[in-house]
Amino acid sequence: MAASDWRLEGEWMKNCNCAFGCPCDFNALPTHGYCKGMVGMRITTGHFEGVKLDGLCFAVVVDFPGALHQGNGKMQPIVDQRATLEQRQALFNILSGKHSAEGTLFHIFSLIVTTIHDPIFAPFEFSFDKDGRVAKLVAGDVLETEVEPIKNPVTGAPHRIQVVMPEGFEHRAAEIASANIRSAGAIPFETQGTHSSLANVVQTPEGVAA
Repeated sequence: MAASDWRLEGEWMKNCNCAFGCPCDFNALPTHGYCKGMVGMRITTGHFEGVKLDGLCFAVVVDFPGALHQGNGKMQPIVDQRATLEQRQALFNILSGKHSAEGTLFHIFSLIVTTIHDPIFAPFEFSFDKDGRVAKLVAGDVLETEVEPIKNPVTGAPHRIQVVMPEGFEHRAAEIASANIRSAGAIPFETQGTHSSLANVVQTPEGVAA
């Protein structure tokens, strides 16, 4: 069991370069053989030990040469510039995976990432409507992603699909949508009409609590 007391509750998006349905969620290989993407969160309620994290945003941009479980990944954290030095360190402590139990999200990331680029501190714009499958995250001039519903290719009508993962280490259930991504930091790439997962999550040292 992890010794530290922390909790992150809030709105979560995972957008990547794969086709709709994120093969990683199904233990399948990435659509194009590699993974470039991002995760982002707006913390509604959170803390690390005695440090409150309510209202802060963060994102992590990633690049994996193959399937995530094969490792050798690169990542760059982007942290809300409003965070104090104490809050920044608290978020880095959580992201490091050193304060999480084995097999949980941040612990797994610590095992499969071999290169961590210097963090960026930026202003965040974050909007999120899970049920409407509409969201947007802008972090300064280094990351921008918009999410909209998947469209029926014949009628153009919004298409709705959910992924439910009772034992998921990232979330329990997510709305699946379509994302555009523009990343201009240490891991530059662009996508149009690729995968997005939108979820409300609660992460703790022992894993997903909701």
